[in-house]
Amino acid sequence: MSAFKNPFDSNIRLKGGCSCGKHHSQSEHDAEAARLAEPQNDEAALNRVIESAVVRALFPHDETRRAFLKAVGAGTAMAALSALFPMGAAQALAAEGGPLEKKNLKIGFVPITCATPIIMAKPMGFYEKEGLDVEIIKTAGWALVRDKVLNNEYDASHMLSPMPIAASMGLGSQPSPTFVSTIQNINGQAITMHIKHKDNRDPKNWKGMKFGIPFDYSMHNLLLRYYLAENGIDPDKDVQLTVISPPDMVANLRAGNIDGFLGPEPFNQRAVFEGFAFIQVLSKDLWDGHPCCTFAATEKFIKEAPNTYAALFRAIASATVYAHKAENRPAIIEAIAPANYLNQPIPVLQQVMTGKFADGLGNIQNVPGRADFDPFPWQSMGVWILTQLKRWGYIKQDIDYRQIAEQVFLATEARERLKAMGLEAPAENFKKHTIMGKVFDPAKPQEYVDSFAIRKAV
Repeated sequence: MSAFKNPFDSNIRLKGGCSCGKHHSQSEHDAEAARLAEPQNDEAALNRVIESAVVRALFPHDETRRAFLKAVGAGTAMAALSALFPMGAAQALAAEGGPLEKKNLKIGFVPITCATPIIMAKPMGFYEKEGLDVEIIKTAGWALVRDKVLNNEYDASHMLSPMPIAASMGLGSQPSPTFVSTIQNINGQAITMHIKHKDNRDPKNWKGMKFGIPFDYSMHNLLLRYYLAENGIDPDKDVQLTVISPPDMVANLRAGNIDGFLGPEPFNQRAVFEGFAFIQVLSKDLWDGHPCCTFAATEKFIKEAPNTYAALFRAIASATVYAHKAENRPAIIEAIAPANYLNQPIPVLQQVMTGKFADGLGNIQNVPGRADFDPFPWQSMGVWILTQLKRWGYIKQDIDYRQIAEQVFLATEARERLKAMGLEAPAENFKKHTIMGKVFDPAKPQEYVDSFAIRKAV
């Protein structure tokens, strides 16, 4: 948890008057930087230049900058800034441009349509174009994905968007700095119910029911809890939530072990396809444009293989942008359907990816944005995730919502990379979001948490 401590909690004093705080003047600082820029000190010199640039960017006025450095101390300045800014990622970004450090990679994925960019990048040549030989490994569930990433068995992975926050903070595991490099998919979930409940569609009447979720640290869990609570149902007291791996959700619903699930595609549509379920509500109707899954990497991988990481980012971001375009969906469906990937019938994937689908209640719906893809990792999405983790007691201590979101969701780096690829990216990292008709302001996270009548008592 040390990475998330208050960076200004220090009594060490500084004498310096330069941007790094170690010299009496900026001229002395520049002279030493020039000396360190010899070939044998390339990496150290690069890091010092980056550190100086970060300090100046965060504190553009000399007086403010000096006050900060005096308050923090020479020995802790960069450690303090690392809590505000992902320094390792910045150093890795600046170090890129040379040969790939590693060409053969292992990337995990759970077989759901959320992983479409990571999956399709293999058969459709996106990795190969970047000089990478990637083995994408089908993985049964999210806890296993997390463990394999933390144990360095996977170089990077498909992850649920709350997972890098949980990993970085040590929620449910040992803390390990893990970053959201890109969002994979937006929307692409649903609440699916057993057909026996077709005449009981008002969630206010769902007390005593059992629901499946794929992981505690998932948007599925957070959105289902939100939906239930907005309808007066306490998700911790009035219903039972059970973690079930996505591939097992359909069988558990058929067997009556659960009454419904909020799960990823294609399993909502697969349950309808098999004739014993209906779609209660799309997650798009709860929060249009919500994040679901991500391409995530550890700090260790980013720092040790910056060129490889950059190539991997380009491959997956390009695939994500490609997947967003409706005209590309037919070819993508053919690419991801086989047994070694999603192992799903083409008609099921067509209904998910085109948004024209049977809802299990005798209707054909046409919702083009049912599943979509957008790579930009909005830090405001990270703040919302943190508010809900706090609301439901997964985070017990007081936190700096913005600081953690800025550290884990690499929006600034993503913007620079996307622009370098000639792709569009938002100019800002934060925006307001609307969830079930209520506006979420990321500038007021604790007020948001406190506004809910139903939340876990701490």
